[in-house]
Amino acid sequence: MAPHTEQLTRPAVRLRGLTRSFDGRTVLDGVDLDIPAGQFVALLGHSGSGKSTLLRAVAGLDHEVAGSGELTAPERVSVVFQDSRLLPWRRVLDNVLLGLDGKQAERQGREALAEVGLAGRERAWPNELSGGEAQRAALARSLVREPELLLADEPFGALDALTRIRMHTLLRELWERHRPSVLLVTHDVDEAIVLADRVLVLDHGRIGLDLTIDRPHPRSYRDPRLGEYRERLLAALGVTEDHQ
Repeated sequence: MAPHTEQLTRPAVRLRGLTRSFDGRTVLDGVDLDIPAGQFVALLGHSGSGKSTLLRAVAGLDHEVAGSGELTAPERVSVVFQDSRLLPWRRVLDNVLLGLDGKQAERQGREALAEVGLAGRERAWPNELSGGEAQRAALARSLVREPELLLADEPFGALDALTRIRMHTLLRELWERHRPSVLLVTHDVDEAIVLADRVLVLDHGRIGLDLTIDRPHPRSYRDPRLGEYRERLLAALGVTEDHQ
């Protein structure tokens, strides 16, 4: 299901001329980017290409980047990291409600946990959860804040292959239900193609390729019609099939 037309007419993220250097090395070199409201975008690039730096800028976590150009983002932004970052001394529901209080917040937290398949696990400790369950709890923590923009920094990178596939399905279902804008940072070309409706490749500090994935959902890794998108993305990353 594609985002509603009226949603896509309202920009959620607008970047103009963003630049960021570390120890004299330019990582982001005048990046320009628009993400319409409700769009699911994946960001690819080599290690050290600046993907996480760009995500941190959009999240408002790097004020040096934000101050070097124009950056507009929604007020309600949530971030999901590769590590679930659950506090081990708080139970699952308390982790989801971190920073929130009141009966309404508790109800919303329980509903968010139910949405990610963790109903009945509210009183569990983080060390009692599997890796996939911990990431589900992290998603619930993001959803309970009803974000307009969800930023995900390789959230499935530490999971096994089967758990990753299940989490892909869950994330896409949650997106279709809540319709935030999504910016997903990933190293996985196939993950980007299966999940996103638009895939960007960050190369030498700029957006080197901006590719629309014009295929209906749900998508399968085995769909041969996705092969053309895969080849274009790998080429933009400087990778050939012989190197896989």
